[in-house]
Amino acid sequence: MSQKKHRVILVSGMSGAGKTTAMGILEDMGYHCMDQFPVKLLPDLLEIIIRHDDPRFQNLALSTNLIDFNAFKQTFGILDIDLQIILLEASHTELLKRYKFTRRTHPMILSQQAQTLEDSIQVERDMLSNLKEQNCMVVETSHLNATELKQRLNQVFAINERAPFSISFISFGYKNGLPMDADLVFDVRFLPNPYWNEELRELTGNDKPVYDYVIEKKETQRFIKKLKSFLDYAFKEYIREGKNHFTVAIGCTGGKHRSVSLVNWAYENYGKEYRCFKDHRDLE
Repeated sequence: MSQKKHRVILVSGMSGAGKTTAMGILEDMGYHCMDQFPVKLLPDLLEIIIRHDDPRFQNLALSTNLIDFNAFKQTFGILDIDLQIILLEASHTELLKRYKFTRRTHPMILSQQAQTLEDSIQVERDMLSNLKEQNCMVVETSHLNATELKQRLNQVFAINERAPFSISFISFGYKNGLPMDADLVFDVRFLPNPYWNEELRELTGNDKPVYDYVIEKKETQRFIKKLKSFLDYAFKEYIREGKNHFTVAIGCTGGKHRSVSLVNWAYENYGKEYRCFKDHRDLE
């Protein structure tokens, strides 16, 4: 079986067009990202990629300015890798507005290749025009927000078919307070409580007898049906809005039986579709 090729995404384009935003999106998608990687360190990076089987570099994203772009492309062009290129641009008016808003100094002025902001933008546009003939993805960001850019990149560069969206399910006991990082909180104290069954009292929702007791109750089955319908809808809407991680907290009185059982159910159910984590906060 042949080894999967390394994928390297080279992100460049006009200053202010969204390279940093794109790198953040790629990082959320699972890429190991290096923003504004120094061109002089490229030989060291190649040494790591070629000679070390480090999984962090299986999917790598690097950003560079237009001045150093050709050096990056030539360096990675000699390797047997899946090299992908993203070039970002925006309109003259939009770039002027962005720089006036952030009050940053344009890199072309800092490198003394231009004297004014308008000249800097034109210098970079001329440089970019010579690169568009190459096999690359050009994205015009003037009218794209971060969510739309994320959708565009995910359509082309997703590492796998699983959505770049993760969910943490947390069980907790109300007697110990609410989890402060929860996006959604569900109270399941109305469900039948295994605590009142002496054979189950010292067990937890991680034990099959308790799990079966909780999940198989008709009250729980009705709740699960409604909960799943809501979460199926909510997760897709949060993905559409560009959210990367979501935390669902499920609480009962002590955080040992009902909430643990429901979190285990949710983790198993949604782990087939999303990257999921679970934490039973109040179990010793």
